[in-house]
Amino acid sequence: MQMTKTVPDRVANFGSDSEPLIQPTQEITPENLDSHADKLPKPTGYRVLILPFTLPEVTKGGIHIAKATLDKERIATVVGYVVAMGPDAYGDLNKFPEGPWCKEGDWVIFGRYAGARFQIEGGDMRLLNDDEILATIEDPEAILS
Repeated sequence: MQMTKTVPDRVANFGSDSEPLIQPTQEITPENLDSHADKLPKPTGYRVLILPFTLPEVTKGGIHIAKATLDKERIATVVGYVVAMGPDAYGDLNKFPEGPWCKEGDWVIFGRYAGARFQIEGGDMRLLNDDEILATIEDPEAILS
């Protein structure tokens, strides 16, 4: 009797030009948030979920930025995209008599050490209190950290 072993194609073809054994994680960006919706936490109370701004890997002049530099900038950034807001965010009329300072889909500025930082598959996120938002901006690339 002869025994045969079966090996999955992805293992048998390891090292060839076929698909990689481990798929790289897609980075979360404002453009692909919908595909990552199941991974994102839902803010509670007066919290705001922020996706920190990430510099492009290649500058407009064609210069490639090192991964270490991108990681440092991502941690130090004070700019982010409002992903979701808790049910009580900007609900206190005594504190916010003119209404909300921002809405989902806005780019905002916040304090360097504000909020809680955490990582999920695909990137870093921040959870801020509603009063930690300092300003809204149109172009996140216009702000230098």
